[in-house]
Parts: sequence; C-alpha cells; structure tokens
Amino acid sequence: MGSESDDGDFEEFVAARGPRLLRMAWLLTGDAHLAEDLLQTVLAKVWPRWHRIAADHPEAYIRTALVHTHASWWRRRWRGEVPHGVVPDTAAQWDAYAGVDLEQSLAAAVRLLPVRQRAVVVLRYFEDLSVEDTAATLGCAPGTVKSQSAKALRTLRALLPAAVVEGGERRARP
Repeated sequence: MGSESDDGDFEEFVAARGPRLLRMAWLLTGDAHLAEDLLQTVLAKVWPRWHRIAADHPEAYIRTALVHTHASWWRRRWRGEVPHGVVPDTAAQWDAYAGVDLEQSLAAAVRLLPVRQRAVVVLRYFEDLSVEDTAATLGCAPGTVKSQSAKALRTLRALLPAAVVEGGERRARP
C-alpha cells in the first residue's frame, strides 16, 4: 500500500486531472454513469501502484488503462436492444439548442464506431494526442493509428450528414 505522502499526491492528481479523465471516459462510453464507473474502476486499479506510476507519466498510464478497461467492458456488453426513433421537428425557426444537437449527434456517431476506431478518435481529436502518443497509449504502430483514424473519419463523414437534420432538410456543414 502507499504511504501517507503517496495518498496526498494521488488525491491531488485526481482533483486536478479527474475532470479531464472523466470527459475522456464519457467520450469512450457515451454514458455519464458508465463513464464514472469506468474512471472509478481504473483509479481503484491504479491507486495501490501509485508510488511507481506517479514517478513516470501517470496521466498517460491512466488514459491507457481507460482505453483497455473500456475495451474489455465493451466485449462483454449486451447489445440486444437499441432504442431508435426520430426526434419530432420543432415549430421554431431558430433553434437555441442547435449546438447541443450537433454535439449529441457527434457523440452518437462516435459511439457507432468500432471500439478501436473510437479510442483513436477520442485520443487523437478530443485528447489532442499526437499519432505517436496515441500509438503508445494503444500499444500499436503509428501506421495503425493513421489507418484507424482514416476509417473512423470516413465513417463519421458518412454518418453525420444524416444525423444532423434540421427541419427535415440537411443542414450544410461549414
């Protein structure tokens, strides 16, 4: 177990980096409650080894653990029932929540990606990691990150125009 000093360092790290790690967990899971569970699971695994991890790059270690733990959860997840439905059109001409709709559409499209592609998109574009850092986090070659990125972006481009609908017509993207 860790010392009193390690406990304080761990608590400071979680207080400082926790919100960013929670956002990453949410981007991976697409669900606030699952994201909290994922982050708590990873932090519980990391805490006993904190004195070794803290000396190196703890955030990179925890990001890697988030991706791997989420992938193992995803493999076991039941996928029998998926809700469908189209949101009814609104009567207003101006939609004050269009930005939120776009964010939700993007989040839904990212959740449709295969686990590996989703992890690459989250690490590269939401966490702003380089190709090399993403490859190191995922334990693969930089070429794999590039090819998975290209496939994911192609899929997202195909999904988003259909997902971003306003008043029955497709909204032009800038």
